[in-house]
Amino acid sequence: MGGTEHLTVQREGATLVLTLNRPQARNALSLPMLVGLYDGWLEADADDSVRSVVFTGAGGSFCSGMDLKALAGNGMAGEEYRDRLKADPDLHWKAMLRHHRPRKPVIAAVEGYCVAGGTEMLQGTDIRVAGESATFGLFEVKRGLFPIGGSTVRLQRQIPRTHALEMLLTGRPYSAREAAAIGLVGHVVPDGTALEKALEIAEQINSCGPLAVEAVKASVYETAEMTESDGLAAELTRGWPVFDTADAKEGARAFAEKRPAVYKRA
Repeated sequence: MGGTEHLTVQREGATLVLTLNRPQARNALSLPMLVGLYDGWLEADADDSVRSVVFTGAGGSFCSGMDLKALAGNGMAGEEYRDRLKADPDLHWKAMLRHHRPRKPVIAAVEGYCVAGGTEMLQGTDIRVAGESATFGLFEVKRGLFPIGGSTVRLQRQIPRTHALEMLLTGRPYSAREAAAIGLVGHVVPDGTALEKALEIAEQINSCGPLAVEAVKASVYETAEMTESDGLAAELTRGWPVFDTADAKEGARAFAEKRPAVYKRA
């Protein structure tokens, strides 16, 4: 497994856990963090034994946004990763899930601050759990900046436009309960238990047929902006091949035999 000084990678059964690990800076994004994060997404995609990913932060915060000094390499950690960014100038956008969508389900476990770039990365995840005291928001306009991590495009597709515009144009903080009320997160749990809940959801996903799970996720995103008729046609293209897999046959046998299915991804 990979990882860097600002990004840890761990396995919890069939789940890969990626943890932003710069707690002294509320996990502000740095170059070592972005390199480690992108490598983590690639590792999850490449390893068939990984069936889900949990994305979280260390030290009671998720992410407080981009550390511009660290990204520029102004006397801070990350100079040894400069060649990676030169080789792939799009690496930071892929790491932040702007230009990369993992094929495995990604569950965000949020505690504390999840603001600016944190809220932008959140929009690239599939399922979201937040601790009671978590804080969300896109603060860019307050700083005279633009939320260029994808929020002006994605947010209005994920929550009602009136809420998206209020979040984007006011730059104000949102509590976990308010974020759940507008649909930005799906679960609010007691502080300190977001990771536990995310791993519980991951385990439920892991017990399902991996080929079916990946096909369902791909179909949801693929058809999101299609007309209904085009979407239904695309769904058949994605869905029918799943019925011919060994996974599907195992699922049917397990159901008939009243036992847990054992999927081998074939």
